[in-house]
Amino acid sequence: MKVAKKSATPAMRFRQSLFWDVDPKTIDPKKHAVYVIERILDFGRDDELRWMAAYYPKSLIKKVVLTSRVLQPQSRALWKLVFA
Repeated sequence: MKVAKKSATPAMRFRQSLFWDVDPKTIDPKKHAVYVIERILDFGRDDELRWMAAYYPKSLIKKVVLTSRVLQPQSRALWKLVFA
């Protein structure tokens, strides 16, 4: 899956509590785009949501919202209103 950056937004330093099941230093924002988007949509803070919206194309975020099998139902309902 190709991730086209909107701008020269640098990769974010991910916090451990957002990615509790892996070492955040090993996450590649391009390679693991769907995983990163899902976690940020479900558990992200405001600064992480802003970074995500600047880093990933809206079409990819929308696709994740509509097709993800792991998003919480409440999160999906909210983000459908925002991105769909």
